[in-house]
Amino acid sequence: MSSRKNISFWVGIILSLFGLIQNSEAKSMDAKMQGVTVQKVTFLNNSIPLVGNLYQPANFDKNKKYAAIVVIHPFGGVKEQTSGHYAEQLAEQGFIALAYDAAYQGESGGTPRLMEIPDMRIEDASCAVDYLVTLPEVDENRIGVVGLCTGGAYAVKVAQRDYRVKAVAGISTFDLGRARREGLNNSLSPEERVKRLEAVGKQRTRQARGEALQIAAAIPDSPDQFTDQTPVLYREGYEYYRTPRGQHPNAPARYVFTSLPRQMEFFPYDQIDTISPRPVLLVAGENADTLYYSQDGYAKAKEPKELLLIPGATHMDLYDKPQYMTPVVAKLKDFFGKALK
Repeated sequence: MSSRKNISFWVGIILSLFGLIQNSEAKSMDAKMQGVTVQKVTFLNNSIPLVGNLYQPANFDKNKKYAAIVVIHPFGGVKEQTSGHYAEQLAEQGFIALAYDAAYQGESGGTPRLMEIPDMRIEDASCAVDYLVTLPEVDENRIGVVGLCTGGAYAVKVAQRDYRVKAVAGISTFDLGRARREGLNNSLSPEERVKRLEAVGKQRTRQARGEALQIAAAIPDSPDQFTDQTPVLYREGYEYYRTPRGQHPNAPARYVFTSLPRQMEFFPYDQIDTISPRPVLLVAGENADTLYYSQDGYAKAKEPKELLLIPGATHMDLYDKPQYMTPVVAKLKDFFGKALK
């Protein structure tokens, strides 16, 4: 690449990031115009500081007790993206909502950066509940959790072991463990899985000898990397995370390669039946290539449970597109309103 093209490229990136900052500020101002207030907060997962945005509803009364909802972001995401959008809209419906960055990601602490460890992510959510129960305005008996994509699987899992969670919802739920073991739509053979685990072992050996971490891309970096076999999910992932639609400088959609085995051993639905009699809601786009993950969770859950399909929607349509988010938020309002009354 020539020097002039290099300069143009980086100028474009800087302008794009500046635009993102402006858009973020505009959204914050819009939230205040709707009556919602947003406060940056910090709480701990053991010694790791987690940074979140706490959304309070319009006409907030510090002398009242509110139902509160923890909102978990997707794999590779941050609180300024879809989890923040949902937290804001839940606050507009009268809930206190907390969207936060996972440990090792976003503004939160922890090294090495970009680790994606399911058990840590589940503990993050319980630590978010720990934080909420310290707030005098939160009713500790009226706390729910909702997650998006892989965050949906983490939400389901945290409800299995943290009984302070009185209701749980997953939106476009992505079973990370199954996807890592089998590939999307069973595209990964057992032999290929073994090869990946062997590659992780070799990389750990290199790192033990002082070599650098290997960082893997969660989605394609460019449409040039698309093939006829590229799933719709990963095409959508590029369009959301790599373009101004949803990109954020703290969300590179990458992860530490050696965390892969810990992702493979994640089974979000193995005890989903134990959530009952607390209610479970799973929401998915009827055209999502990940729909079967929600169907699987629904089949294994006990009543009360519900599977809501959004007509015409794909997996990432539910992240930010108003025509699809609107019915989802309406359902969340009804679901949590009844479960956390």
